Amino acid sequence: MFTGIIEDIGKVTNITDSQIQIETCLNDIKKGDSIAVNGVCLTVTDIEGKNLFFDYSPTTGDITNISLLKKNSLVNLERALTLQTRLGGHIVSGHIDTSTTIVDVKKNGRFYFISFAVNEEIKKYIVKKGFIAVDGISLTVAENNETNFSVTMIPETFNKTIFRTRKEGDIVNIEIDVFAKYVEKIFNKKKDKKEITMDLLKENGFI
Repeated sequence: MFTGIIEDIGKVTNITDSQIQIETCLNDIKKGDSIAVNGVCLTVTDIEGKNLFFDYSPTTGDITNISLLKKNSLVNLERALTLQTRLGGHIVSGHIDTSTTIVDVKKNGRFYFISFAVNEEIKKYIVKKGFIAVDGISLTVAENNETNFSVTMIPETFNKTIFRTRKEGDIVNIEIDVFAKYVEKIFNKKKDKKEITMDLLKENGFI
């Protein structure tokens, strides 16, 4: 499990169709540890100096932006949380639901307003003020409609993650709030199979 608070920006030093090698300044890492790479939970298979080695499956390559990375690409990194970790973001599993495209990146004063395309896989889970993880970053949905959703990034988040290099058209990994999935499963077990709406969630005390 992760928090969505990025600890380091790593650099890809080598990548094949099944393995990726990343240079990082993070320490206290051993073989078998879980690391979120752009939000994707990967297992450390080997360590050489500052370089971490990870294997990734064809499914991971298809669903996420890992397969789009190249040598010298920058990636967000986060070590798995411990019982002593402050949960500054939200619960992030590292299991990516889908990927989507950056529609727009705008700066207004000190803040950054970033919009993303909505696809059918995540459409029903995105709600205003709800949690979402984008490339492993814990973010809050600021606005959403049928085609897009947007977030507001503070300078600290923008400058200390790979979003400082992101631009319109880039592909990002999306993990929806795991609790939204649990709520959906609970309601889908009901015999009447009611559609999940904001009114239904309010009636049942979820919001």
